[in-house]
Amino acid sequence: MPSDAADGTTPVLEIIDLRAAPAEGGDDILKGLSLTIGPGEVHAVMGPNGSGKSTLASVLLGSPEYRVTGGTVKYLGDDIADWGPADRGAAGMFLAFQYPQTIPGVSVLNFLRQALSARKGIDLSMLELRLSIMEWMERLGIDPAFADRHLNDGFSGGEKKRNEVLQMAILEPELAVLDETDSGLDIDALRTVARGVEEVRADRPHLGILLITHYQRLLEEVRPDTVHLLVDGRVAESGGPELALRLEAEGYAEFTGAAQP
Repeated sequence: MPSDAADGTTPVLEIIDLRAAPAEGGDDILKGLSLTIGPGEVHAVMGPNGSGKSTLASVLLGSPEYRVTGGTVKYLGDDIADWGPADRGAAGMFLAFQYPQTIPGVSVLNFLRQALSARKGIDLSMLELRLSIMEWMERLGIDPAFADRHLNDGFSGGEKKRNEVLQMAILEPELAVLDETDSGLDIDALRTVARGVEEVRADRPHLGILLITHYQRLLEEVRPDTVHLLVDGRVAESGGPELALRLEAEGYAEFTGAAQP
């Protein structure tokens, strides 16, 4: 478990020459990826399909579907190579899924109670949690009845993504990895989700965010400090928000060698 390094100076996430492959065997998908996220920073990762973006998210949260074959990942200064997914979540690492799982029979409230109890190491009462959830639902513009619905069961795409933001708010992570949070959202739903992310950031100024996306439009709503272009498992280029605008306008052909359409 981490030292108490969330002091506003220690990098929230430091990835050094990370290499990873499918657990069942095969070639590396991540091939020497490096980046560092400081406290309060938003880093966006863009890239063509198959470049390793979602693999990166899964590896960071300790998915058993992948094995790390080289490099180092540090969270708040601690090497997390030996931490399982539960350890990473309890330490304050959060993943918002591209395709959130449906869990019939388990309410949003019960799910959050279990997750937050594991995160804080205490058994929270339903009343304490409900009060906290109601406050955040009001801030995020979510119907209070949402708390008693089964997790993602019958939710629209926008509701699923807003539920992920609610989880991020309640669990109070130090690092949030948002894997294509904009996937499947229309522009109104995207703005609602983005406003929720910004509301959480306002409450937690040291929160580091790794934002994985295909599209620049999300970055108009959640402005990144740094944009990384991921190609073939490596960071091919890093820059400011202008890099996202350039990729949106010109595509990835310059970096992949593909012919322009």
